[in-house]
Amino acid sequence: MTSRHSSEWHDGDGTGPQRKSGIGVFGEISWGMHMCVFYEAAQDLLDANVAYFQAGLENNEFCLWAISEPITEEEARNALRGSIPDIDARLSAGQIEMVCAAEWYLPGGEFDLKRIIRSWNEKLGNALTKGYDGIRISGNAFWLGTDHWEKFCQYEHDLDRSVAGQKMLVLCTYSMAKSGIVDLLEVARAHQGTIIRQNNDWEFLESPELRQPKHQGGKKPNGAPDILPNSFPGHDALTSRERTVLAQIVKGHSSKEIARILNIAPRTVEFHRENLIKKTGARSTVDLLRIVLSD
Repeated sequence: MTSRHSSEWHDGDGTGPQRKSGIGVFGEISWGMHMCVFYEAAQDLLDANVAYFQAGLENNEFCLWAISEPITEEEARNALRGSIPDIDARLSAGQIEMVCAAEWYLPGGEFDLKRIIRSWNEKLGNALTKGYDGIRISGNAFWLGTDHWEKFCQYEHDLDRSVAGQKMLVLCTYSMAKSGIVDLLEVARAHQGTIIRQNNDWEFLESPELRQPKHQGGKKPNGAPDILPNSFPGHDALTSRERTVLAQIVKGHSSKEIARILNIAPRTVEFHRENLIKKTGARSTVDLLRIVLSD
């Protein structure tokens, strides 16, 4: 896993002036950027969002924060007050809005992908009418581990396409502690940039240079190598089957997909995954990917 200097990281629609992301590793970004953050602790979540929204407010953008556990709206407001002295005035003026994520995404317990994307577009239209340069959004993935996961995963992919070329910036946040039940690279593939918290610092889950800007057309590569490197710790201790499973994990396949591809049981895939984590000295699937994909 490698990082690039923030000044080199430009994506989105590839056109128009650069916007300050507020998050150091992202640096300046273009409109249409759809980003993802995997966080370890609630404070990481607050720190990333406060910096992100502070930059948006300073850039004359309308901001909307869809809040859910592990933080409350009160905690979010207090965190903003710690860095933005006039945040209450901006809240009163309507430049930044806070909503309950569950009520925004699942009103009445019903998920409607088209309605959600339509609502974002309406927010954009209203913001532009009021003289804002565009909108900046952040939402936490409270749906992890629920029956709504597959629908929301599709929503992430559709949202990634819908924001292209629009004056929108979107930040999706995922808890690393709750993400063991999903394929982390499936989430990464639905975003143009994905960072994680490692050793008290932010770094990219994938190398940004492997991401293909939207304006170039075609599908975005997922950054997975066709052939696994042979220099990572524990490589020599892996069996042939473990290397095969690892290659599929790196390519972003879920356990069910790997089981279908290799014609083995999903439980067997999980057994190999546990062995891979143990033999490489990784702490989690995220850490396993970091070890394998590091230069």
